Amino acid sequence: MRNVVRPFTAGTLAVCALALLPICCGAFAQEAQVVDGIAAIVNGDVITYSQVRQLSAPRERLLHSQLTGQELENKVKEVRQLALKDLIDRRLIIQAFKKESYEIPDHIVDQRVHDIIRESFGGDRNTFVKTLEAQNYSLGEFKQKEMERIIVEAMRSHNVRRNYIVSPTKIEDFYNKHRDLFTTKEEIKLRMIMISGQKDTANAQAQKSLAEEVLGKLAAGGEFDQVARLYSEDSTKENGGDWGWIQHNTLAAPLEKFAFNMPVGRISNIIEYSGNYYILMVEDKHVGTTKSLAEARGAIEKKLIEDEALQIQERWIASLRQKAFIRTF
Repeated sequence: MRNVVRPFTAGTLAVCALALLPICCGAFAQEAQVVDGIAAIVNGDVITYSQVRQLSAPRERLLHSQLTGQELENKVKEVRQLALKDLIDRRLIIQAFKKESYEIPDHIVDQRVHDIIRESFGGDRNTFVKTLEAQNYSLGEFKQKEMERIIVEAMRSHNVRRNYIVSPTKIEDFYNKHRDLFTTKEEIKLRMIMISGQKDTANAQAQKSLAEEVLGKLAAGGEFDQVARLYSEDSTKENGGDWGWIQHNTLAAPLEKFAFNMPVGRISNIIEYSGNYYILMVEDKHVGTTKSLAEARGAIEKKLIEDEALQIQERWIASLRQKAFIRTF
C-alpha cells in the first residue's frame, strides 16, 4: 500500500513549488535540438543530450553573447557538465521518492498549473495550451515535469534537519573571521569641477587662471552645481559635477586623499593632478561603522543554519550517488 508523505503538507508543497518553479512564457522558448543521444544512465533511467541542452540553454545563450572561440567552447562544456550533474541528482532524488512509496497529491500540480496560467498568461488557459503545443509539449508532459520538480524540492526539504542549533561559539567565531561583512564602507557624496590644463587652444597658465577664476566665483557664493555646469570639463558637467556617493578607490589617490579628509560643505583649494585642475566639495559623508556581535547575531545564525542545511543536502545526495549505478557517455 502506498503512503502519502506526511511531512509534506499541502501548504508546504505549494510554497516549495512556487519558489522552485519560476515558469513563465519565456521559459518555453527553448532552442530546437536535432541531434540527440544518451548522456547518462542512472539506475536504468536514461538522461538524453537534449535534456542536458534544454537545461543549459539559458546559460549558453548568455555565454554566446559574451565569449568567443576556445574560451566559449570551454565554458559551454563546463555548463553542460554541470547541467548533466544536476539532472543525475534530480533523477536520484525522484528514484528515492518512489522507493519510499511517497505520493504528491494531484491537486498540488493542478494548483501550480493554475498559478502559471494566472500569473504568466493572464488567466487564458487556451493561450497556455497553445504555447505548450508550439513547443511540442502536451499538458500531461508539462504536469509530469512540474510533479518531478515539486518532488525534488520536497525531498530536499524532507532530508534537512530543522532543529539545528548554532552554538554561541560558532556565531562568535564567524563574526570575528568575517567582520568585514558587517562593516559599512566609508563613503562621501562628492561634487567636482575639472579644468583641463592640456587644451590645444590654451596654455597651462591660462587654464590655471581659469581654475582660479572658478574658485573665486565659488568663494563669492556661487552655487557649486551651477558653476560646474558652466566651467567643468569632465563627464559630470551636465549633472553639476555630481559624482554621487563614492567609496575609497573610486578616485585617483591624490584626489581621494583630499576628498575623504575634507569636512562636509567645505570647498577645496585648486588641486593640480596629472596636468589638470580640480575643485572638490563634499556634500555629505557616511562614516564606516561595524555592527556589534549582538546586532549581527541573528543574520549570522540564519546563515550558519542555511549553510548546514546545504551541507546536509549534499551529504544525502552523495550517499544516493554512492549507492547508485551511474554511467555517463
